[in-house]
Amino acid sequence: MSYDFILTESDGRVATITLNRPEKLNALSNELRGEMFHALKEAEADPAIGIIIIKGAGRAFSAGYDLTPAPVPNHPHVNPHSGMPDVGTTHPNHYDWSRHTILANWQIWELSKPVIAQLHGYCLAGGTELASMCDFRIITEECQVGYPPVRAMGSMDMMWAPWFLPPAKARLFAYSGDAFTGRDLEWMGWATYAVSKDEIDDFTMKFAQRLGNIDNHMLSYNKRAVNRQYEIMGIHTGLMSGTDVEAMSKHRPEAGEFGKRAREGGLKAALEWRDGPFRDFRGAYASAPHDRALAGADSSDEFKGQDV
Repeated sequence: MSYDFILTESDGRVATITLNRPEKLNALSNELRGEMFHALKEAEADPAIGIIIIKGAGRAFSAGYDLTPAPVPNHPHVNPHSGMPDVGTTHPNHYDWSRHTILANWQIWELSKPVIAQLHGYCLAGGTELASMCDFRIITEECQVGYPPVRAMGSMDMMWAPWFLPPAKARLFAYSGDAFTGRDLEWMGWATYAVSKDEIDDFTMKFAQRLGNIDNHMLSYNKRAVNRQYEIMGIHTGLMSGTDVEAMSKHRPEAGEFGKRAREGGLKAALEWRDGPFRDFRGAYASAPHDRALAGADSSDEFKGQDV
């Protein structure tokens, strides 16, 4: 199968899907996501494959959802009505994006085979949502993981933090948008292992091959047994209820500020404004406004894009 935005390969029992937009830090366009979900299902259907790895080409796993999308006409892996990966609904409602992301990523949760997220460089916003739905996360020690859109744009699309982090750290992640390192996240339990960037490819493959010594049916039932416990505790209901709050967060009086700045000065300028006082991500640039005023409530329009 040929794809435009991902690469696929197999090595024995292990299939690898590589997000392949390195010039965009693997920003998650709808077309890339549609191809990824298709490739996951192809690997699931292959009886020779037992384990699937998702990783990113270039400098990062993923910087999040694509804020400057260039839709590909008639792309075979997006719904012709919604322009998004097909998850059983065309999402016709206002601010239905966060609901879509959960239904899309839930396909990984329900996949019969274990999926390993191999993370390096940056894993931001939508990238963290994708990684969190995988069964295992193997990360470089220095990898930066965060959700900076909560600083100005909207609350997390998929409120995974309380399910996978200690309460105090979940609040820090969801309130501040600050980055945690791979070492931090191994200690907190979100990352399965944190390793050096020089060894992550070999380490992840050996880990996958070790799991591959278990037959597919046993792996499937092991995964289902663990997942159902979280479902009984309410993870699906909890994540879906978070989408209502996310929609409300984009109706607050200050919601139009980011979009206005993006239209007037470009996306990079808006990101520098968002992150400036925090002096990280785009805010680390000298051109970023490190001492800016709070977002105002004088803009009548609202930011309707997807979170980076």
